[in-house]
Amino acid sequence: MEALFLARLQFALTSVFHFFFVPLTLGLSIFVAIMETAYVKTGNDMYKRLTKFWGNIFLINFAVGVVTGIVLEFQFGLNWSEYSRFVGDIFGVPLAIEALLAFFLESTFLGIWVFGWDRLSKKLHAATIWIVAIASNLSALWILVANSFMQSPVGYRLSEDGSRAEMTDFWALLFNPHVWVQFPHVIAGGITTGAFLVIAISTYHLTRKKENNEPFKQSLRYGAVYAFAGTILVTLAGHTQMQDLLRTQPMKVAAAEALWETENPASFSLFTIGNEEELRDVFSIRIPGLLSFLAFNSFEGEVKGIKELQAEYEKTYGPGNYVPPIAISYWSFRLMVGTGTLMLVIASLSLFYVIRNRYMFPSWAEKLMLWSFLLPYLANTTGWILAEIGRQPWIVFGLLRTEDAVTPASVVSSSEVMFSMIVFVLIYSALTLANIFLIKKSAIAGLQSQEPTEGRI
Repeated sequence: MEALFLARLQFALTSVFHFFFVPLTLGLSIFVAIMETAYVKTGNDMYKRLTKFWGNIFLINFAVGVVTGIVLEFQFGLNWSEYSRFVGDIFGVPLAIEALLAFFLESTFLGIWVFGWDRLSKKLHAATIWIVAIASNLSALWILVANSFMQSPVGYRLSEDGSRAEMTDFWALLFNPHVWVQFPHVIAGGITTGAFLVIAISTYHLTRKKENNEPFKQSLRYGAVYAFAGTILVTLAGHTQMQDLLRTQPMKVAAAEALWETENPASFSLFTIGNEEELRDVFSIRIPGLLSFLAFNSFEGEVKGIKELQAEYEKTYGPGNYVPPIAISYWSFRLMVGTGTLMLVIASLSLFYVIRNRYMFPSWAEKLMLWSFLLPYLANTTGWILAEIGRQPWIVFGLLRTEDAVTPASVVSSSEVMFSMIVFVLIYSALTLANIFLIKKSAIAGLQSQEPTEGRI
């Protein structure tokens, strides 16, 4: 196998593994902060026990997420040295800020929160977990600043020989429009991930254990509202992001829709089997005008097709194939949207039950709520696959192709990349299994270990 393919596969696998943990950290940190705020406001010890219960799960996930994230940064220098050389002056800045500001702030105050139960006042202790939640999401912001430069480069100039991109405007990098459509989508995805884990575990205790279930009734109430808000926000943010992509990466939208020809009004594909080599439909079911409505909030509006965009890119960037893998883009988009729609249905169902104060669920509803925690992971993963695969053949859109960013085979051989990939996958698999085991153990134990004793977690 070629070093390029193996380097791409290794980074894809390690980043997907890492992103299993990130959204839960983002969403659950806020939920734990909400639980402790409820404790401070009401003085009800039940909320304190719930705070510690969900805090334990947050800590387990956070620890594994940190370990899996470290490896990703090393890969930039090992497998993607040409990428690091080309954009290191730009890409390194938000990554450094993320580590030195957001992560240090997050980890420092997390330690204070863990050991400060009997040392800080209630309000001050609650403030520490809010700082952790804010810092966690700020960490995501800086990562997305770096990623958004890859999606839509701004605030740079090329060196005189064209071999490197150099930052000219830090504020343009920070206020890149792509950041501010991508960031809300990721945060809403994190909220949704945390919320559905809360719904699943709360439902388990209400339907399977049934003893001392008042805390988990309250937990489900908060979780249902949290999930409903998260799914609405992720839908709105995703809609805004798609409209931005029509301006910055129209080929990604065309590939996600298998839209071969330019259309006005543009139809939305419900189901398409296409011939990628000939860029045509084999079989397709489409809704007339719906893609234009999603793109422009109007049933009129031109959406460019793959063939026209390919011709435009050839004129702009020179000869080459600028069409991303269409099948992967098309089906990852549909899996993301499909799971998102199902999550909205389950969140609405859960909210319906808690509003009516009903905690005896039909067997079908119970199963949906119990297994709903898997859906955000599928949506998050397919969403990132679309974001990264749909940008190909660019690693930095319009500036650097992926094939030109890899470390030369003379420096890092295919066998070395293969060996490191196997090692990483084995280690990451072990960490993922350990994370699942520990979270499951903590979830099943429930509040039994969360006695109202100060200084314990």
